[in-house]
Amino acid sequence: MDLACFRQISEVEWHMAPTGRMRVPAVIYADAALLRAMDDKVGEQLANVAALPGIVEAAYAMPDAHWGYGFPIGGVAAFDADAGGVVSAGGVGFDISCGVRTLHTGLVAADIAPSARARLADRLFAQIPVGVGSTGPLRLDAHEMTAMLKGGARWAVERGYGRAADLERIEERGCMDGAEPDKVSEQAKRRQRDEMGTLGSGNHYLEAQEIVEIYDTRAAERFRLRKGEVVVSIHCGSRGLGHQIGTEFLKDMVIAAPGFGIELPDRELACAPLRSALGRAYLGAMRAATNCALANRQIITHLAREVFAEIFPGTHLDLIYDVSHNTCKLETHTIDGAARQLYVHRKGATRSLAPGHPALPDELRDIGQPVLIGGSMGTASYVLAGTELSMTRGFASACHGAGRAMSRHQATRQWHGRALVDDLARQGVLVRSPSLRGVAEEAPGAYKDVDAVVAAADRAGLARKVAKLRPLVCIKG
Repeated sequence: MDLACFRQISEVEWHMAPTGRMRVPAVIYADAALLRAMDDKVGEQLANVAALPGIVEAAYAMPDAHWGYGFPIGGVAAFDADAGGVVSAGGVGFDISCGVRTLHTGLVAADIAPSARARLADRLFAQIPVGVGSTGPLRLDAHEMTAMLKGGARWAVERGYGRAADLERIEERGCMDGAEPDKVSEQAKRRQRDEMGTLGSGNHYLEAQEIVEIYDTRAAERFRLRKGEVVVSIHCGSRGLGHQIGTEFLKDMVIAAPGFGIELPDRELACAPLRSALGRAYLGAMRAATNCALANRQIITHLAREVFAEIFPGTHLDLIYDVSHNTCKLETHTIDGAARQLYVHRKGATRSLAPGHPALPDELRDIGQPVLIGGSMGTASYVLAGTELSMTRGFASACHGAGRAMSRHQATRQWHGRALVDDLARQGVLVRSPSLRGVAEEAPGAYKDVDAVVAAADRAGLARKVAKLRPLVCIKG
């Protein structure tokens, strides 16, 4: 990207002044190298977001930002319903409430001998459905589908998939209020009927990871993270249901936009006023999909716990935290000294609440929210925490991963899945996947340097580094 389009505010903050139809500035948090490496489409898309009705303060992009559908992935924007603000399906994304949860195992890396590691990889791969079209361990009838979409992870726990204590470590306490299952189409529900408890494909994964570095000892102690110990991270979302909701509402919003007097800078930014029937319907369906994703990760957690208990008797896999990164949430933020209720879109961006925030669990409130940054199969993942500055940085948002550096098609031209699996095994990372092409698409080299992305987030005050995790086993979609 051409740096001349931006005014440098600090080492890791860049502003694009409003021009043309832009109502607010565009702001990117990144160092010069990361910004220069971003495709020009990121700046173009961010400027288009800044032109949407009712946008507040600025259109933001995180250090991992790259081209997406409508909004850049890593994009954040907030809208005020009282000022004609809109909700955009493209600003949430197709995989609604895709997110990461990380769990303790109580094991250290030395406990997992090479033979046990191979058995663990094989059993997790056998136990947890993964890949395109995968189906899960339960089938939902119409009644249970409605209950799941209303209840989220709470519904899953009530049916034996986990513990009540898990809910305290999940965003929204495991259930998003305001879900309206009747706003979810029958087609979306049919797609999800057999997909609960499945990872899906693409960049989704389940990993066993070793904690290799601690940066913030106080936060690490509170999160119970110790160097050498092993954690499990699960990355997935709302599967076919979320994709169907996104597809249907994007089409409806494109058709309806002229009637609302909205001139779209890009049809991929299809949106509807928050106060309109269409806007409210989307929010109800999106919140139902959020509950679907929370329930899905809860069921996968249960399946993973069964495998660990089988191979390592006595392990419990206590939940550290679960946070989503494709959402739109009604939140209170201070703008020009006044508290305002805003609808914050985060697409490929993670909420990063500051210490003291009332939405945090009591035992973590003085530390800040755990922020879980996923790696890319053979690279590191990170645990960060919200900072005192978080609420003034992109509406308390941080990056969600490394961010793609090339398309999946480009990746398959450069790497071969079998060779990658073998190479990673030599590095001590056991990969299990139903698709070698999928492995090639998700090659570590197809992504940005996650260390640089996380360092930029830390320096910008979006979140502070707590621990670095190295993959040992990766179950890949």
